[in-house]
Amino acid sequence: MYDVATRKHALRLLADGRSMNSVSKETGISRAAIRAWKVRIEPLPRLNQTAPCTAPADRAAYAYLLGLYLGDGCISPHPRGGEYLRIACADAWPGLIELCRAAILAVRPSDKVYVLQRQGCVNVTSYGRHWTSMFPQHGPGRKHERRIVLEGWQQEIVDAHPWEFLRGLIHSDGCRVTNWTVRNGKRYEYPRYFFTNKSDDIRRLCTDTLTAVGVRWTVLARGSDPLNVSVARKASVALMDAHIGPKY
Repeated sequence: MYDVATRKHALRLLADGRSMNSVSKETGISRAAIRAWKVRIEPLPRLNQTAPCTAPADRAAYAYLLGLYLGDGCISPHPRGGEYLRIACADAWPGLIELCRAAILAVRPSDKVYVLQRQGCVNVTSYGRHWTSMFPQHGPGRKHERRIVLEGWQQEIVDAHPWEFLRGLIHSDGCRVTNWTVRNGKRYEYPRYFFTNKSDDIRRLCTDTLTAVGVRWTVLARGSDPLNVSVARKASVALMDAHIGPKY
């Protein structure tokens, strides 16, 4: 038996032009089951399935987790129903790993969270039945190769907790560095924040939120690609330091 989210995910893959054989290999679901769902179109819910999630338990924690997800997160279906949320965190930032774990527990207190060690990083992982509804940006392919748009309820949470959202983005795909320059023979150092992401949509979510909280930013190109959002003005860096600070 498979839950509704898993069935809809398989049907979305078919709608995107994937073959039934490739969908079966990716999801671990038999072609017979997928064929039956395709005929039925709208799958029936499982018996005794828990009620769909309507809202995160902690909106501020969700804003932070949304930033982490857009940077380094993914969702994958379980062959027997439900789905896994995975957030990749570098081993170099043990504090970030714990913050990610705490955010998941705050958003979904009933779901368990565990850490899977990988080479150079860990996957902070949670199994549940509502992650695709919590993060409707999930879909086939890489995030920068498809549209990423927030739902209205997500945007309301970001508007209410912009700094938590920005903290999640910076903690996933950003950093605080110290730049230096030479003027009149003297070396000057100054702090700077960067956010780097290949997705135009995700960078726009970042810059729109920065503008909303009064942070001035610029975009720096890597080669011909405008991948880096930079915050370097003294007042804006001080504002970022007050609300975000470096990873640890």
